[in-house]
Amino acid sequence: MAHGEPGRHKSVNIKFRIREFILTLFSYMEFLSHVCFVIFTLMAQSSEPQSSLRRALGLLRILAAGETAGMRLKDIASAAGCGQPTAHRALRDLIAEGFVSQVEGGKRYRLGLDFFVTAARSGQAGGLRDLARPVLLRLSATLSDTVFLLVRNGYDAVCLDRIEGPFPIRSFTGDIGGKVPLGLGQGSLVMLAHLPEAERDAVIRFNIPRLLDRGFLDEAALRSALDKARQQGWVNLNTGLIPGMAGVAVPILDAEGRAVAALSIGTLAERLREERLPNVVSILRSEAETLGAKLNPFDVALRYPSRSLSAVPR
Repeated sequence: MAHGEPGRHKSVNIKFRIREFILTLFSYMEFLSHVCFVIFTLMAQSSEPQSSLRRALGLLRILAAGETAGMRLKDIASAAGCGQPTAHRALRDLIAEGFVSQVEGGKRYRLGLDFFVTAARSGQAGGLRDLARPVLLRLSATLSDTVFLLVRNGYDAVCLDRIEGPFPIRSFTGDIGGKVPLGLGQGSLVMLAHLPEAERDAVIRFNIPRLLDRGFLDEAALRSALDKARQQGWVNLNTGLIPGMAGVAVPILDAEGRAVAALSIGTLAERLREERLPNVVSILRSEAETLGAKLNPFDVALRYPSRSLSAVPR
């Protein structure tokens, strides 16, 4: 037995060392596991906000391009390339901020009111009146005539801005802030002509009594003038409603081709004869096209002209 003791002690020592190695290995593995957990947690904390922000912005774009009646969750998730639970979490956050709203008992989602409020505020710095002011000044200097910027307000056309030319004139709208029924005067007539048919008919039905009171012939004459305006893309009036005065107007179209405003000049009838008219129309159309490309669809001037007029110096 004496000769076996060293071998036994050696065997015990090896087992002890193996056990110690295994415990040390587990200790290192636990440490590494903790380190990995911390690293992945930090990575998630640093990348998740950016990922969530991108996802939310992507959902807003999807809703903006979707149907006005709203989109279903599964369609939104499919378009975003993510799962429905992920899309639902992002939508829930957007709803909490007012940028998305639920319709049809929560089955559909669409852009919320705060989205449009924010967009409208962003457009106030470069509103239509501010954009158009250099154009009006340039046109007045180039043509030596009085130039008007008109916008639609319900059944009326409102003069949003006006630059006086060297020749004294009279106009239907008068000064800045003046309004006339759509269909009276070249600026309002050209806007009415380029409205969608159903909308145009509704305006005509409402405005015919008002137009007749202002000296317009009848509905047939109005519709004939609108057809001509729509075909040629501009309006030239020398009707004698204001003796000695004449005018020409072109529409300012938004991205959808709707006439939301008009550029118009008023001048003496003798200054708008056939030999000068084509050049005037060409200049107006070029400026109107440039303005239309810069329009902000959320500009308050296009929806609430009176708000823009409150900032106009008189």
